[in-house]
Amino acid sequence: MSTHISVPPQMLLERILTLEIVRVTERAAVSAARLRGHGKEKEADQAAVDAMRRELNKLPIEGTVVIGEGERDEAPMLFIGEKVGMNAGPQVDIAVDPLEGTTLCAKNMPGAIATMAMADGGTLLHAPDVYMQKIAVGPGYAKGVVELDASPADNVRRLAKAKGVDAAAITVLVLDRPRHADIIAAIRGTGAAVRLITDGDVAGVIHCADPDNTGVDMYIGTGGAPEGVLAAAALRCIGGQMQCRLILDSEEKRERAHKMGVLDPRMIYGIEDMAKGDCLFAATGVTTGSLLSGVKFRNGVIETETVVMRSVTGTVRYIKAEHRQLEKFHLD
Repeated sequence: MSTHISVPPQMLLERILTLEIVRVTERAAVSAARLRGHGKEKEADQAAVDAMRRELNKLPIEGTVVIGEGERDEAPMLFIGEKVGMNAGPQVDIAVDPLEGTTLCAKNMPGAIATMAMADGGTLLHAPDVYMQKIAVGPGYAKGVVELDASPADNVRRLAKAKGVDAAAITVLVLDRPRHADIIAAIRGTGAAVRLITDGDVAGVIHCADPDNTGVDMYIGTGGAPEGVLAAAALRCIGGQMQCRLILDSEEKRERAHKMGVLDPRMIYGIEDMAKGDCLFAATGVTTGSLLSGVKFRNGVIETETVVMRSVTGTVRYIKAEHRQLEKFHLD
């Protein structure tokens, strides 16, 4: 005789926001890792998307993808508005980037990750897949220590003053893109250092939350809006400040944004404007980088490393897993 134990919705949500969500990013990372170094960006992205969708649909949730892959890169999508889960359990918003760093994976370069965030329904920013201006710093500073509309040089000097150091002691992380040439020159003009990355601005924003270990004090630049919301979810869990603005530079983009509830196209979003309430962020390494180790295939075992964070408790867990049922892991 079996006994059915009723689980309160809040406890169920808490359970989902721990090990259950880790399985989702693990499967996506392993599927993408099988194509590392093959030069097949879209194929690796598709493999991660398919694996993430399969795992999400096994969860006892009523999930809605509010931040997904989009039309800009003609990428395979977990599309905005897609319903996932078993249509039973708590209603949740989901933001995904099944393979952040498709080029990194295709070239087997450091820093590719599979990542997602889950939050109470109606609490994640519904944003179109457009570009977004971003600035972020770690915890421990007065509110407004840096501002999106201040110049890069002013932000470096303000952060240096708040930190009690010279500008030369500040390091700013920036995506290595031609559009950032003026930003890079302005930062270096203060005496501060610039660390350039080729891809992966979710991990880049997370790095500035732990400058003692990463050496990164601030993130500045323009990247994807989906990555901005994912990064905001992470900072909600580990602390820090972030300001963002959607780049809606055409009537078509403004109309898309308006349909998704964006009423002010020039609005500056803080962390809690993008990720409210209880939320969780998880990321699994695909290729080894400064944030996570990549997937390892060896001796009949698949090894993964995942970071999972929860905002309500501020808990950060690093989970190293060994998966031995290889055929099941690959096919399920």
